[in-house]
Amino acid sequence: MITAPKKESKAARVERIKKEKDGLDVLQDIYLYAITGEAVDPEDIDRLKWYGLYTQNRNLQDENDETLYFMLRVKLIGGKLNLEQLKTIADISKKYARGTADFTTRQDLQFHYIRVVDLPEIFRLLDSVGLSTIFAAGDVPRNVVSCPVNGIDEDEIADVRDVVDKINEALKGNRAFSNLPRKFKIGVNGCSCNCINHEMQDLSFNAVKQQNGKIHFAVSVGGGLASNRRVADHIGYVTPSQVLPLTKAVIKIYRDNGNRDNRRKARLGHIIEEWGVQKFREILQNNLTFRIKDPNEIEYVNSKHRDHFGIHASKVKNSSFIGCALNSGHIGLDGLEKLVLLFEKYDAKALKATVTQNIVITQVPTKNAQALAQELEEVGISPVPSNFKAKIQACTGLNFCKFAISETKGAAKNLVEHLEKKFPDFGQRVSISINGCPNSCAHAHIVDIGLIGTKVKNKEGQSVVGYDLFVGGFLEGVNTQFSKKTNIKFPQEDLNENIENLITEYLESKYTTFVDFLLTKAS
Repeated sequence: MITAPKKESKAARVERIKKEKDGLDVLQDIYLYAITGEAVDPEDIDRLKWYGLYTQNRNLQDENDETLYFMLRVKLIGGKLNLEQLKTIADISKKYARGTADFTTRQDLQFHYIRVVDLPEIFRLLDSVGLSTIFAAGDVPRNVVSCPVNGIDEDEIADVRDVVDKINEALKGNRAFSNLPRKFKIGVNGCSCNCINHEMQDLSFNAVKQQNGKIHFAVSVGGGLASNRRVADHIGYVTPSQVLPLTKAVIKIYRDNGNRDNRRKARLGHIIEEWGVQKFREILQNNLTFRIKDPNEIEYVNSKHRDHFGIHASKVKNSSFIGCALNSGHIGLDGLEKLVLLFEKYDAKALKATVTQNIVITQVPTKNAQALAQELEEVGISPVPSNFKAKIQACTGLNFCKFAISETKGAAKNLVEHLEKKFPDFGQRVSISINGCPNSCAHAHIVDIGLIGTKVKNKEGQSVVGYDLFVGGFLEGVNTQFSKKTNIKFPQEDLNENIENLITEYLESKYTTFVDFLLTKAS
């Protein structure tokens, strides 16, 4: 009797694929596919993530167009794009990505409609200006996030640019870490308002100034959202020179002990949940040549106030920086080209992406800052954003993501415009996240209003795309609160009306804060 082969689980398939050929080794295949026009092997499609590539949804694809299109993620080290890089990004968007371009919550930039045949030239263009897609995705250490105003903010605790660069350089394309159980996210913060959101990183370092003036870093581990929804645990302090060796030690522990049988339980936080913080710290300590100083948790700014909007004097003489809100990271070719023109007109040198899908324009001559800010506002890039635009985030959504149920970017833009019109004088900042599916890529569980794509019944009883409403989330160190489910669901077409009704109901209520009111909606 012949026994049918056992069906391969998703985790087993991914682990086999990685074992048979390292994701880094798919680069030569990319060039071959581009030259020969041969169909991409389905297993190589998984490996393409190691170079920032994901197949995209066909939702906007012409019915007769059989092309395999990809989303391409470009790593912005330190979140930075200088003028030359900005021009190259605009060029790629125009020639190869149908005018698409979006900033992400990891200070990266994403294109859509990318064809394999165009990748060699795209990679050449990126490399010519010092940009790369290596380890922008896949089961690897991702881009290290940090404060966008490192080194220029007069209120910063420490300039951590060197630390960020050293970690990124040590991990980029490193074969010792090219096959992790899943992705691994790192943050390094020297900002006084903790704008990198350390609570949700796998590993983070927060600068703290000691009484003698020296800088130490508070180490936190195991944060995450989605299936790994937990606040990172503070485990102690290290010196700046100890950050990189500790980083490598933590990743090795994760690599060797992470769950490779179930990808939903494969993040660092799952190991810590299983072992306990004390055991994890002891094992980590045994893999180090120095002592981690004892933990002593510090207070953190509420996530609602972690931003750098407006014009600020820089540490650099006669220079300023301007923090601006986009709308859920969308910039597009039009926005990129307008930025290039304004940079050249006002002699601005660079921008930095933020972890909330916004940007900070740096190295602006102070004498030009006010005029530049005014023109930015006129083209929809807002230095003084409304309380609805400042903190809105959205994932890729149904138009391009294969996992999405609902649309996101366009919905975010329409919602902000609607609320600005209906409540022009609303005095409280409202954080909003629109997600196409339950994966929480836009961080729906740490905002005032979290919207997660789902199927709902409309007024006619038909099943349509819509949103599940979560409320009351925020980050604040150990006081962090994840948003609560309301059991309120509504069709996508009713989004604006439902959020408008929430705000109207609050304004007519006895509650003094919108957050307190929202929590009454929680189940």
